[in-house]
Amino acid sequence: MRTTDISDPDHFLKVVDCQWACPAFTPVPEYIRLIAHGRHADAYMINWRSNVFPGILGRTCDRPCEPACRRARVEDENLTGGRTEPVAICRLKRVAADNKDDVGDRLPRAPAANGRRVACVGAGPASLTVARDLAVAGYAVTLLDPDPRGGGLIRTQIPRFRLPEEVIDEEVAYITGIGNITIENRRVASLAGLIAEGWDAIFVGSGAPKGRDLDIPGRKAGGANIHVGIDWLASVSFGHVGRIGRRVIVLGGGNTAMDCCRTARRLGGTDVRVVVRSGFEEMKASPWEKEDAIAEGIPILNWHEPKSFVVEDGRLTGMTFRIVRAETDAAGRRRLVATGEPDAFIACDDVLVAVGQENAFGWIERNIGLLFDPRDMPRVDPATMQSSLASVFFGGDAAFGPKNIIWAVAHGHAAAISIDRYLSGEDITVRPAPGVTVVSQKMGIHEWSYDNDVSLETRQRVPHLMLERALADVGAEVELGFDARLAWREAQRCLNCDIQTVFTPPLCIECDACVDICPMDCITFTANGEEADLRRRLKAPALNLEQALYVADGLDTGRVMVKDEDVCLHCGLCAERCPTGAWDMRKYFIEVAQAGKP
Repeated sequence: MRTTDISDPDHFLKVVDCQWACPAFTPVPEYIRLIAHGRHADAYMINWRSNVFPGILGRTCDRPCEPACRRARVEDENLTGGRTEPVAICRLKRVAADNKDDVGDRLPRAPAANGRRVACVGAGPASLTVARDLAVAGYAVTLLDPDPRGGGLIRTQIPRFRLPEEVIDEEVAYITGIGNITIENRRVASLAGLIAEGWDAIFVGSGAPKGRDLDIPGRKAGGANIHVGIDWLASVSFGHVGRIGRRVIVLGGGNTAMDCCRTARRLGGTDVRVVVRSGFEEMKASPWEKEDAIAEGIPILNWHEPKSFVVEDGRLTGMTFRIVRAETDAAGRRRLVATGEPDAFIACDDVLVAVGQENAFGWIERNIGLLFDPRDMPRVDPATMQSSLASVFFGGDAAFGPKNIIWAVAHGHAAAISIDRYLSGEDITVRPAPGVTVVSQKMGIHEWSYDNDVSLETRQRVPHLMLERALADVGAEVELGFDARLAWREAQRCLNCDIQTVFTPPLCIECDACVDICPMDCITFTANGEEADLRRRLKAPALNLEQALYVADGLDTGRVMVKDEDVCLHCGLCAERCPTGAWDMRKYFIEVAQAGKP
């Protein structure tokens, strides 16, 4: 194998599993250490730089970082009672947001406008990210949205018991307060018309505002009590709806369905059921969202396919369902087939349909040169976010369909870079390099500036509001967040994966002391070879092919040092034991490039 080029930003970035998995590449271990030291404002600003909405995401993020967390891969189940759980990264993010001091003087201020005008359709997370990044680069950005407050679907679709409105107001204000940013209260009815207004660039971050309906018998007759989930949530958010029937069926297995059923429980639904066509494990809802719904007394019925709405004397009385199971044919295609059991009837007063969302692009003319794919989605370059019209960019749910807020933020960062380069006459496919800092953590010969003990604590549980109080108030936040004690204990579980083991071959005397002391058997000195062969010959076979090996040559014996980055604990024992200092612990801090420079 070739020697690893550790100057390549991607090598050590990929070792920081949580940061690599985050679409916005938030430096997770760095802000967790700051939280452990009580430096909440510093931790908040690190988050704000990359993910823009720490308080919002600390409550609502889909947490792609947590399944990637090294902690869950290397814990000894015998020591943790059989549970191996990631660090509660998302909830620690909220700790920084809830406990920070005033950060107003830390926020950037926009310079004098450079004369270029950018329009953002929608004022949701993707558009707000574009606005923040471009404003500090001197662009005048106008967000066009029917709601003058900003926030988009964050404000209208996420219930207040999950996300208080004051958190949205605060973080939207941080962005608009930069300067050069205006929210204009209007709905865009024509892309051609918008282009004709003379904007230098246009970003479409209009979300996925159209909920899918269910066209089965009885839909029209029972329409008064059958509601499209995201529209109903918006009506609740705006105060247009304040009650629902006692018996409620929620159709769908995603996070919107979980929001619908929990909201219905708070608005008078005493018998609320979620009904899905799939199995429980196949549901798209996040595991914690399903857990919260079940904890509030909401059963989830699986393998029920909607067959009809039952309407008697003009009134919805229930639904019938076909009982199904999943089968896979010879070509590997999955389909649902009837089990042969009798259809199930479930009585209800109201039905909330949360079976998916789709984009509503009726306002985009099809004769202006903007190409759509067979799914009627715009053709968007996934790296640059540019459409087939050079001056028009997309992001968030409007680009590739419904995803989480953190993906919208990542799209916004990418689009802002592209818009900046496009308006500067530069090649937008050439992406700026990230900022990388690598600093030794030595405080002495064998002492480090960080705590490298591996905590044996299990994951801390987030306190919740008492159920009776939670269900009595649709605006009462359910999760109370970690207090200082719980936050500190949870922060100790982080393995400091950004503190990298860096090897200097000329200093090595090949005593194998590091091999002997490594608790994970992840260091091997051996003859070089092809990767597949080498992975098998290591002290402990390196099984995760997604994680690159760290290979260093230049040893006197001709051997190579091979380290399995996948299971390393970053404990520093190799560096402490090394008699020559061939191993060093270096903090690797990387910031992905953005259009502006806050």
